Amino acid sequence: MRPCPLVTTALLFFCISSANSQTTHRQDSKPPVSQSKKLPGAITLTVDASDVPRRILHAREEIPVSPGPLTLVYPKWIPGEHMPSGPIDNLAGLNFTAGGKNVSWRRDDVDMFAFHVDLPAGASTLEIALDYLEPTQESGFSGATSVTDKLAVINWNQVLLYPQGMTATEVMFAPRLRLPVGWKFGSPLDVARQGGFIEFASVPLNTLVDSPVITGQYFRVVPLAPSEKIRHQIDIAADSEAALAIVPRLEKGYTNLVLETGALFGSRHYRHYEFLLSLSDHVAHFGLEHHESSDDRAGERYLVDEPEVTLGTGLFPHEFTHSWNGKYRRPAGLATPDYQQPMKGELLWVYEGLTQYLGHILTARSDLITPDQYRESLAVTAAFMQIRPGRKWRSLEDTAVSAPFLYDSPTAWDALRRSVDFYPEGDLLWLDADVTIRQLTRGQKSLNDFCKLFYGGASGEPEMKPYTFDDLVAAMNQVVAYDWRKFFQGRVDVIQPDAPLGGIENGGWKLVFNDTVNEFMKDEDDVYKTVELRYSIGVSLTEEGKVRDVIPAYPAAQAGIAPGMKIIAVNGRKFSRGVIHDAIKASKDGKQPIELLAENTEFYRTYNLNYHEGEKYPHLVKDESKPDLLSEIVKPLATHPQ
Repeated sequence: MRPCPLVTTALLFFCISSANSQTTHRQDSKPPVSQSKKLPGAITLTVDASDVPRRILHAREEIPVSPGPLTLVYPKWIPGEHMPSGPIDNLAGLNFTAGGKNVSWRRDDVDMFAFHVDLPAGASTLEIALDYLEPTQESGFSGATSVTDKLAVINWNQVLLYPQGMTATEVMFAPRLRLPVGWKFGSPLDVARQGGFIEFASVPLNTLVDSPVITGQYFRVVPLAPSEKIRHQIDIAADSEAALAIVPRLEKGYTNLVLETGALFGSRHYRHYEFLLSLSDHVAHFGLEHHESSDDRAGERYLVDEPEVTLGTGLFPHEFTHSWNGKYRRPAGLATPDYQQPMKGELLWVYEGLTQYLGHILTARSDLITPDQYRESLAVTAAFMQIRPGRKWRSLEDTAVSAPFLYDSPTAWDALRRSVDFYPEGDLLWLDADVTIRQLTRGQKSLNDFCKLFYGGASGEPEMKPYTFDDLVAAMNQVVAYDWRKFFQGRVDVIQPDAPLGGIENGGWKLVFNDTVNEFMKDEDDVYKTVELRYSIGVSLTEEGKVRDVIPAYPAAQAGIAPGMKIIAVNGRKFSRGVIHDAIKASKDGKQPIELLAENTEFYRTYNLNYHEGEKYPHLVKDESKPDLLSEIVKPLATHPQ
């Protein structure tokens, strides 16, 4: 999963009204338990999505059962989201029937994702009807808004229950889907037959949850890397016909990406791969990995307008890399057998941090960005991690262990709290490891060798091979003998007041700050409507002047500015991005403080910032005393077609 910068779905549905549902009050007796772990057949899941413009999905399940107690569960811990984000609050209209008669149910009062029923004598099939109410909030991951009037992303885990006690590989589903008239779709699932409903081939639950459907009125398929034996393509659903266009350099770059991943890993652990890309200003924007696809969501003009094109090029490389790092090889603590057991994220600095690093260098190797753009982005990452005061009390490992609540943490006091820093700091950490291998072997080996060893193997259908920290260390030592345990533990487990900049410095570059605008930061401000002044006065603002975060030791915070305030005026003039930038520039030649008028919960106050150093932006400059390993790292491994 990729967070926002700076940080995936047929019989006619018979609707059974929730008014006919019957519930019972909790009894003191023991709750019902699951039946046999082996069902006599597949669960039929029929989803009617013809009503998605009204933000509602209707679903019906038919589960082969036998009489007696049964507990069914709603998926809670969603792979790739690393937290209990199953959107159960959007579940409605729940009704159980057997033999044409209603079956009473009750929710477990401890595990509220579990539902207990007692099936009557003679029962052979349990029918479940439910509605999924599509949310309207645009923040979050797959449980956030996923539909518009013109498109939808359907995640199967949101529209089903399954028997408690069965693993995700034991229970089989026969999924069926109805779409709005005229809409097209894409999914890694195989289609068995298609008519008024799409009937997909039966699959285990883990494959079903791992295989979302993207659908829409405006739809396009873009084939990639036709020279490859395995099919790769982008399935695009957009809010307009115009948004389906794709600038030629992107199409070429994504073909290069397919070739570069083949060269890096040496194998493919999927039958085919589909980038499921939804383009809308009205859905949540993120990327979520799957084994044979990725759920990629961005603004409507993502493929056609600069600078969104440049800023967004890292999304596909990151999520595609997860097919190897995260899906094929997965930390043992995240490799849970079902969707109810808690996930342990202590190795997210590998799962996400290494993916962040590989995603960035694959973006450069694929010619989606230039080496200069890569270094500008890397400079921002390094600077962002270096100034975070939260690193003085919280280790990188703790940000990984705390991921289930840090993903939802606010931007206010982010620098002091730390957030999901295993993404950006993991980027720096693995660059450090890559450079270390190159130095130890005098350029004969690199992290590329580790990737082929650890994530390669034989190509074939999707499978998962869990690993531990010991497995990781052993594989690194196969590449080159070194105290890798100490290397990682010293950077991950131990509180480090400074960011791991060894990869940059030993790679032949230095992090510096000057008044030359970092174009990567400028593009982010333009696209995301922010005003980033972290490295000068130490404040991050929205375009309207609301304070998103402050750096405690920097001038703005020392003067009293805090998150939640709103800057109204700068040196007596109404706030705007240009006005505050001009004031900071002028401070370099003046002796007067920068005067900020701010609103704080309906109260107004003037704050004087004792700052006279002008604008500051991070950059990397060449260290001529050392070899340029960064440039070597981003050189393509594959031959790109003309």
